[in-house]
Amino acid sequence: MKRKMTACLLAIASVLCTSAQGIYDIKVKDDSGKDVSLADYKGKVLLIVNTATRCGFTPQYTELEALYEKYHGEGLEILDFPCNQFGAQAPGTIQEIHQFCTANFNIKFPQFDKIEVNGANESPLYTYLKSQKNFAGFDLNDERGKMMDGMLRRQDADYDKSTDIKWNFTKFLVTRDGKVVKRYEPTDKISDIETDINTELK
Repeated sequence: MKRKMTACLLAIASVLCTSAQGIYDIKVKDDSGKDVSLADYKGKVLLIVNTATRCGFTPQYTELEALYEKYHGEGLEILDFPCNQFGAQAPGTIQEIHQFCTANFNIKFPQFDKIEVNGANESPLYTYLKSQKNFAGFDLNDERGKMMDGMLRRQDADYDKSTDIKWNFTKFLVTRDGKVVKRYEPTDKISDIETDINTELK
């Protein structure tokens, strides 16, 4: 009986420990395949984004770099994770992607290895981010938001019921103490994101 109770308590403790894990317990791979602990970014405000190089939203790299240059000195880090799951719009190796981004957008923020953000092979980072902030819908008063909603609803009438990442350039804002506070869809205005970044940097 004692053994059973001990085993049961250990199992409960394991579940509690797993659920208590946060973003700083996660490791990712950089653009050279080396493990990077997100604990390295403790104390920083993070904007985490899944990107693509052949997407209608790819010019957002310019706006992201502008944010990085403006606020990096105050504690902002932008973490870029290329993903080829949406329209196969991030082809090539991570080295080719990095070369494209530096040549065309002069990005200086960290770019990590290609990942998947949905499905059986999704990155644990994105499993965690999605568990913290669900999809809240596109702004249907915005033309691009209306377009994205229409396109995705034609593919799946219930697309908005899941926490899945819907497209390239979805962003998550993480506070200095590791709390995921906002999720932004690719159609959300960078100016609104900048306002929220400012709030978290103060």
